[in-house]
Amino acid sequence: MSKADKILAWYGQNRRYLPWRSAPGVRANSYHVWLSEIMLQQTTVVTVKPYFEYFLAAWPNINVLAAAPLDDVLHAWQGLGYYARARNLHKCANIVTAEYDGYFPEDEKDLLKLPGIGPYTAAAIAAIAFGKKTTPVDGNIERVVARLFSVTEPIPKSKAKLQELACAMTPDDRAGDYAQALMDIGATICIPKKPMCDLCPLSGECKAEAKGIVGDLPVRAPKRNKPTRVGIIFWLSNNKGEILLRRRPEKGLLGGMIELPSSDWQENRSPLKKIFKNAPAKVAWQLLPGKVRHTFTHFHLELEVATGKCLEPELIKGIWSNASNFGNYALPTVMKKVAAHALKYKN
Repeated sequence: MSKADKILAWYGQNRRYLPWRSAPGVRANSYHVWLSEIMLQQTTVVTVKPYFEYFLAAWPNINVLAAAPLDDVLHAWQGLGYYARARNLHKCANIVTAEYDGYFPEDEKDLLKLPGIGPYTAAAIAAIAFGKKTTPVDGNIERVVARLFSVTEPIPKSKAKLQELACAMTPDDRAGDYAQALMDIGATICIPKKPMCDLCPLSGECKAEAKGIVGDLPVRAPKRNKPTRVGIIFWLSNNKGEILLRRRPEKGLLGGMIELPSSDWQENRSPLKKIFKNAPAKVAWQLLPGKVRHTFTHFHLELEVATGKCLEPELIKGIWSNASNFGNYALPTVMKKVAAHALKYKN
């Protein structure tokens, strides 16, 4: 019995139930596959489940999602992070609806042309939704393959080799089941710490198991230290007690999200006089005690909060809102932290 046959036999008995997966023998829904794969990028299954179910209830097919306002999609995405994924999700839905009559293309090359879809996601959709013989390789699959073939070269240098080894095992039929089976093995058996080798369908064929180095693989290159950036948030109120919000530029970090106005986030804080000169209003700014700390993928962020009162709010572009209504806007997590910090001192 080939490795793929053993993997598929195991999958038939042990497949996980996930809300985006079709029942055995039923063709997968490409919208469900795409939506889940975008959500799962750098996010755990446990976190994604309720979001997927909410999106499906709100926007049951890609045409409905395309017609939704972007703000509604961004608002629903809060908590999943990496908001560029939500913007690309909406953009992709519009393209598929307009150019493909609401049906995803089946070819990997065509899928790669769509916003937010990279090589892994294109392969996952092609294999799982359309049964194409292609091999998506996520973190779980990398771990299984690295151990199975005892690949000791560190990731990311070994990524191409791991992809090649995984592809070589891919069966001509049921490529989608094969990929999902490997994902499940990595998620439930071949886990990062204390793998349960005695439950693995590939036990006895695993080179790392034979060498006693399963727990040492895969090897990962040392992570670089994240730099720290700093900035000032402007908590500007009017005579009604409303706070100024604004929309961030569409491109870049947290693109299109609603934020509290902020100075640039830099490695070294500029003099306060210069920062306040570029504030949204010329008022008497006062710094609150303490800092708000948040970590993004590539850097740590430390924010101070400056408060001020504006007597001519009609001259300032933005959104004036009571803090109690902030939940109506797509505020990213870092801005929610800032709001909580400011309200602690202002109330």
